[in-house]
Parts: sequence; C-alpha cells; structure tokens
Amino acid sequence: QVHLAESGGGLVQVGGSLRLSCAASGNRFAINVMGWYRAAPGKERELVASFSSGGTTKYADSVKGRFTISRDNAVKNTVYLQMNRLKPEDTAVYYCAAADRSYSLDDADYWGQGTQVTVSS
Repeated sequence: QVHLAESGGGLVQVGGSLRLSCAASGNRFAINVMGWYRAAPGKERELVASFSSGGTTKYADSVKGRFTISRDNAVKNTVYLQMNRLKPEDTAVYYCAAADRSYSLDDADYWGQGTQVTVSS
C-alpha cells in the first residue's frame, strides 16, 4: 500500500504561481509513475502532469510551458508541480496519483486527498 500526502494549494491571483507537493509513503519503491490530476466543477477530470520512475514527464496541452513536474531525486518519494502564469481556468481540486501496476496514470492505484487551487481574476 502507498499513502499520498499533498500540500501547497491555495488562493492566488491571475499570473501568479503555486507549488504543489506530494509525498509518498508505504511501499513507495513499487511506484512506477506519479503525477497530478485536477477536477473542476462541470468539467471532466484531467491528467495534468506525470513523472515516471525512469524520468519521463508528460503534460496536458493546457499546461505545457506553464507547469513543471519534478521529483526529489534524493529520496524519490516526493513529486512537485510548479505552476506558473496561472489562469482562472486552472482553478480546480488537484489530486496526486500514483500507479504501481502500470506505467500509466490512466490506471492510477493510489490517490491523495486533494488540494484546492483557486485562481482569482
């Protein structure tokens, strides 16, 4: 089992920045990929970014060039999502996710509790 603990959400103005953190505990060495989904009212859940154990990163088109996902290479149990040039449409609950049965977060096995990000105009 893996437990994911998120932090870093909040309220920010348009154009501002936030950094989300997600720390994995438990059987974290089995994790193949970690990343972030977001869910906004009236919209489909969206995979925002992912970071595989091999170092491959992927981004949704809507955040490319503005968001960066990274990993703490010292312990490899924490991923970060640096969000710059935030827009009102980035407002959502952001969920950390991880998979140990596949290398795709489409098949996420574990979820964090979610952290609210609100971008005010």
